[in-house]
Amino acid sequence: MSIISAAIVLLLILDPFGNLVTINTLLSDVPPKKRQRIILREALIAYGIMMLFLFGGNPLLSFFGVESHTLRISGGIILFIIALGMVFPSRSAMPSSLDSEPFIVPIAMPLIAGPSAIAALLVMAKSDPQLLGNWLGALTFAMGIVGVILWASPWIFQRLGPRGALAVERLMGMLLIILSVQMMLDGVEQYLNF
Repeated sequence: MSIISAAIVLLLILDPFGNLVTINTLLSDVPPKKRQRIILREALIAYGIMMLFLFGGNPLLSFFGVESHTLRISGGIILFIIALGMVFPSRSAMPSSLDSEPFIVPIAMPLIAGPSAIAALLVMAKSDPQLLGNWLGALTFAMGIVGVILWASPWIFQRLGPRGALAVERLMGMLLIILSVQMMLDGVEQYLNF
């Protein structure tokens, strides 16, 4: 996987347009300028969390004896389940608004740095540990785009409207389903050749 393809996969997994709807709904009582500061802070925290998993995930997996094919298959399953939720949205477990200003939870983690993004980073780190610099570049590029989209999300949300944002989220979910199935098939192939 090249840096560009890894960045695109991470961008789809991070789902900035789906998060745009959720985050702006959660922060609906916060003025737009303050909302942008909160979103930027949470995006930076999420980036730090994902870097920790990128660089610390490989030793952790080795400690537990998890093979890369196991991680690819389980990561693909997680991505598939999340993508199904994007395409066929059901009632959300998230509250409709927050009582206080969020810090780390729920915006930085699990909305931005969610289990699917962490699983993808762990797969990258485990399958090609010599390319950690490339994976960091892909993560930085993807998070840069996500950060800009989320920072501009009050304006984008207003222009797209709820229906437009939902349509974009469903399209990204369809692409993510395709990628998750490919991830599972790669894991099965790797296991059979093991």
